[in-house]
Amino acid sequence: MALFFSILIVLGSPLWPLEPNPVHGDPVIIVNITAKEFAYFENGELLLKSPVAVGKKETKTPVGMFTVTVKANQPYYRKLDIPGGDPKNPLGSRWIGFDALDTDGRIYGLHGTNKPSSIGYAVSNGCIRLPKETLETLYDYVEVGTKVYVTEENLSFIDIYEMIITYYQ
Repeated sequence: MALFFSILIVLGSPLWPLEPNPVHGDPVIIVNITAKEFAYFENGELLLKSPVAVGKKETKTPVGMFTVTVKANQPYYRKLDIPGGDPKNPLGSRWIGFDALDTDGRIYGLHGTNKPSSIGYAVSNGCIRLPKETLETLYDYVEVGTKVYVTEENLSFIDIYEMIITYYQ
């Protein structure tokens, strides 16, 4: 009986991971919405860093640890029925969706833009816009299951990465 309750406590504990947490070496995308920058780490090395556009005040980019659940090449923009590849498509050439706010990766994501001048500003509906070349490189690196950490902390990307690896182990 004691073993049953011990197992129940461990499995019911909020400390029990529901999915694998990042460990040193795992790929991690970090978005700092205060600095309006993103970084991509793999094998403990910073491989990409770029300015980004983030959510505006009314539709802030959600903060927290998320997981990439969807990738799309030439994504369709269903909100306005704009096909992938169309110059009017605000998603650009790639979509890397993550599960923020209990969504399925089709609401929040990292994507391109048909307005490159928006990069560096808080102008989106909660998504993270990247420059085209950076996004396409990131898309090739990232697999479904990659962690996405979105923060407002005023720290260097190296410090944020080390904090993530330490905290989530």
